[in-house]
Amino acid sequence: MGTATSTMAAKLAFFPPNPPSYTVVTDESTGKMRISAEMMRHRRDEEIEVVKIMTRRGNEIVGMYIKHPTAKLTVLYSHGNATDIGQMFIIYNELSHHLNVNLMGLVYTIYVY
Repeated sequence: MGTATSTMAAKLAFFPPNPPSYTVVTDESTGKMRISAEMMRHRRDEEIEVVKIMTRRGNEIVGMYIKHPTAKLTVLYSHGNATDIGQMFIIYNELSHHLNVNLMGLVYTIYVY
């Protein structure tokens, strides 16, 4: 019963964009995934890696890895409520640039579309 209550509370408390601000597009010739979002045009494709990850509960979540050319560290960033990784891209990009780090952004796990 606790799980049902927390799931219902999460659905009422967090309002992710619907539909998402991005779509995942796979290049059929290379199999490489990318996020199709207007904000993404500011980076080169080789700097961003998109992955789909299967959770222990069987949900598929999307991750975005932003590579910084001189980074020695990677930051794992799971965003909060009322946003998705398409909307967070500008923040991810700025953090990567200003902190000189790679950044792995993940979809908040309650947001399964």
